[in-house]
Amino acid sequence: MTATTITLHTAAAEALVAKLPTPTPLRAVPLDAALAAGRRTAASTVIVTSFVGSVSADTALVLVDMDHLGAAAGTDNPLVSVSDVLRPALESATSVLGAGVLGESRREPAEALLADPDTVVFDLTAAGAPAGWFAIRIRENGTVGGAAPVDHATPLFSSIAGNLGRINNVEMALTVEIGRTRMSVRDVLGLEPGAVVELDRSAGAPADVLLNGRLIAHGEVVVVDQDYAVRITKILDVADGAL
Repeated sequence: MTATTITLHTAAAEALVAKLPTPTPLRAVPLDAALAAGRRTAASTVIVTSFVGSVSADTALVLVDMDHLGAAAGTDNPLVSVSDVLRPALESATSVLGAGVLGESRREPAEALLADPDTVVFDLTAAGAPAGWFAIRIRENGTVGGAAPVDHATPLFSSIAGNLGRINNVEMALTVEIGRTRMSVRDVLGLEPGAVVELDRSAGAPADVLLNGRLIAHGEVVVVDQDYAVRITKILDVADGAL
């Protein structure tokens, strides 16, 4: 495990605790392997996520006191769950890895993640008292434990073209976004039919075209045979799409 990867682990943990909606600010303290192994006993009630990008990662998070999060989510309303309340903190943690897509948060066992020697575990403490833990395993170049060896006998372009050819038939999610906004949970729960939600984009501005959550183009919304469609007006290069 390289020094750069270890730094990413720490940066992710610090970004997480900065956004966690807890009554007392938390501190992330890295654990040694022996102490980290003890966290497997609570691994059945963990919120697990996966992040896919140029640097990918798997994470697990558990807090000792989930009551205040349950109260914030509202047990009588299925629109907001504990996972939704923790989502901004998990997004903040994985944002340090660069451009990518954070998958859906789910509650499932995390014993395999904690058993992996590439996983780094942090104790989350509040004024020195245990408040939970956070685990993260970084998969550089999409693999656990670093990049696969390169065959220098094969021309680079031919190797890339061959790899891309294997995924030509893989389907990906293409999304057209006309704008977005941020709302508090109170405002979301107060929405009713007829309510108007103002977006951060003026009328007539181009729509964003996203591939698996990554911006790749701009376009304009049109109607084709009474169905909505998008006419591509600009293709973004890699640098633009990473913004």
